[in-house]
Amino acid sequence: MSEHGTALGGTAEAVWRLRSRGCWQEAAELLRPSATENPVAALNRAELLIEQCLFTADHWEPAEDALRLAEARVDGTAQRAAASCARGFLAYVASVLGPRDRLDEAQAALGRTSAMLPPAAAGRPLLDFRRGLVAENLLHDPGAAWIAYRRAHDGATEHGDDLLRSYTWQHLASLALSAGDRERAQEGFRASLRLREELGFTVGVAPALAALADVSAPAEAVRLRAEASRLVQALGGVPVWLARRLRALSAPGAPPDGRIDDQVPDGIS
Repeated sequence: MSEHGTALGGTAEAVWRLRSRGCWQEAAELLRPSATENPVAALNRAELLIEQCLFTADHWEPAEDALRLAEARVDGTAQRAAASCARGFLAYVASVLGPRDRLDEAQAALGRTSAMLPPAAAGRPLLDFRRGLVAENLLHDPGAAWIAYRRAHDGATEHGDDLLRSYTWQHLASLALSAGDRERAQEGFRASLRLREELGFTVGVAPALAALADVSAPAEAVRLRAEASRLVQALGGVPVWLARRLRALSAPGAPPDGRIDDQVPDGIS
């Protein structure tokens, strides 16, 4: 199972089913026995626990420990690049949701990854996506973010990575909305939601519903946000940043069209 993909059969399928429902620790436990010897399992386990940090804004130490184990186990350039890409992503998530700014670490790690990966490498689309996240949310450079997301989107399409493509659709749509192109934003948010529903990536459906609500008519927006709220509650309050956003919308005095101010975290993943 790739960082943003799915695979069928045996442990990989069980890990995917747990991951897709926000059960990252349980999924990581399935990989623990093999992670001590198998570098690919160690990398996949680290990615699972970093994703848990992204959705919960917590559990930083297990993710750091798992990533250090993966970094110690890697063998070969491709695996070193994957570990470096994971290191950059963890530093990015910690900068956005954690206790301190780790922008320099994120940029350095992703830069090392880029130096190790050939242009057509399978890991390049995920790297491009993560560089787009840094550009959009830490450097506040939408132009650079759009270029990185576009490369990631094309690469994910070429490699058949539909989960990554659901993320690139969402971020390209968000940038289109910021630029005032509502029609393109609607197209992208709908495509992201459709892919996540088809893949069964349940934990990612609520953010896609909420994003689509932002470009929908008021009545439809209310329905979409209510559905997102039900999913967040069913999954135990994750993503935590979306749970806060939805609570703000339901608070007394919220705008009648369901829009919120820019201080509520959004668009981080």
